Amino acid sequence: MRASHPHIRRHILDAGRALIARKGFVAVGLNEILTTAEIPKGSFYHYFGSKESFGSELLQQYVADYAVRLDELFGRPGVNGRDKLLSYWAAWQQEQLDQDGDEKCLVVKLSAEIGDLSDEMRVVLRDGVDRLMLRLASVIEEGQTDGSLSPEIRAREAAELLYHMWLGAALVTKLRQDGSAMAQAMAVTQSVLRAA
Repeated sequence: MRASHPHIRRHILDAGRALIARKGFVAVGLNEILTTAEIPKGSFYHYFGSKESFGSELLQQYVADYAVRLDELFGRPGVNGRDKLLSYWAAWQQEQLDQDGDEKCLVVKLSAEIGDLSDEMRVVLRDGVDRLMLRLASVIEEGQTDGSLSPEIRAREAAELLYHMWLGAALVTKLRQDGSAMAQAMAVTQSVLRAA
């Protein structure tokens, strides 16, 4: 494979992400990542000092990619704050119900696993989640400003409550293998994000 340094690094991260989204971090061995990415072991260590540093970079890239997706979703002109938020939750619902494991949320997939395994990876994920909740709170405030959401909603608390609820619903969905927890989360979300 002849490509520039950043392209090879990203290729390895993308190959590993697809595997880890399906199987988890611990279950994916280095050889599986190397085989999927079609690179020799020495190339891996040229870009990443260890599997843990690879995991940290993978999560940093995931958080950055997720922020871009949020920019696209929340930056749509002519859409009020409430509709932006409901679109976000509907997309999450669809992703979790989709059978293709490659696109599922890595926060859902890895939080419990890496929380005890790697402090470095845990901090990357924690900081990303904290920024996401702040972003959700700002869209709630946007909805209050544009009149699509009740001014009585406490933006920061509502953002955290909803995110925590959806994270739990995603885990229950994995156990039940149906969409009932997601449907319930959407009903509660619509109630919390009440119109003005």
